[in-house]
Amino acid sequence: MLRRFLTAVFILSCASIAANAQDWANKMFTGERTHSFGTVARGAKEEHRFELKNLYVEDIHISGVRASCGCAIPSIEQETLRTHEKGAILVKFNTNSFVGQRSATITVTIDRPYFAEVQLNINGYIRGDVVFNPGTVNFGSIEQGAGAKQSVSVTYAGRSDWRIQDVRSANTNLQVELMETQRVNGRVTYQLGVGLKPDAPNGYFKDQMVLVTNDGSQQNIPIQVEGSVLSPVQVSPAALTLGVVDPGQTVTRNIVVKSKKPFRITSIKSDDNSFELAPVSDEEKLLHLVPVTFTANKAGRVTNAIKIETSLGNGSVETVMATATVREADIN
Repeated sequence: MLRRFLTAVFILSCASIAANAQDWANKMFTGERTHSFGTVARGAKEEHRFELKNLYVEDIHISGVRASCGCAIPSIEQETLRTHEKGAILVKFNTNSFVGQRSATITVTIDRPYFAEVQLNINGYIRGDVVFNPGTVNFGSIEQGAGAKQSVSVTYAGRSDWRIQDVRSANTNLQVELMETQRVNGRVTYQLGVGLKPDAPNGYFKDQMVLVTNDGSQQNIPIQVEGSVLSPVQVSPAALTLGVVDPGQTVTRNIVVKSKKPFRITSIKSDDNSFELAPVSDEEKLLHLVPVTFTANKAGRVTNAIKIETSLGNGSVETVMATATVREADIN
């Protein structure tokens, strides 16, 4: 009897130790470890990033990742994470090969500094009666001011009275045109045209549009929209480091602003009076040098945003972060 009792205690102790051993790894995942894709169309591009951050002194190495179902395709964005570095496990929902309700467990294996496994979960419903081609609205890379258009075919097989009643998006830089191109024997086809406005801001974007249908049980169908708007102007350096300076010391550095076609700098602004900026010139040219002079005042770290507006891309504005550290004054 005593032997059985001690064996049970030993097993429970081992289970507790194993749970604690996994806990340090679970803590690195900064968000929820479960994600629902909801209801999506067949062929739609659906993916989710499970983000993690190394909270520890030792390097973290992710040795592998696997899924319990082919409906999920996981990958590691960065295998080794140093202290405070961030990474992610990217999971793609395989809407091309599967339909119906699907779920999968993603197992992430860590082998350094200690062995651990973290389990992530995904689920979703893939409609077999609605197909997107292509599976996403992807604008790729577009220069700011140019605008762009993409088209997606939406095909439905089922009820003869099925309709798309509306298309919604929170992104005000998108414009939508919807045209019905076929309706015969229960097969309905729409051409979804999506335009990106010329004044869309710089940077990468990934949003979702929702097709609102007259299907009472599954009314909304999402589709991903992504792209990258490139500034017509390149600024170097992106971060202006002025180093360590003494109180009263003056430091001057140049910012290089260039483009593929001649342009003017229309304004240069700074909220910190410690920074003296060059006057604006009316000259149009491919490359401009912008001198920035910093005069150190109070001791401490200084961070300042310098905004440069140009005549390109509907008044493209580039921001350069300038930093400096001012030493304490020598009182001797």
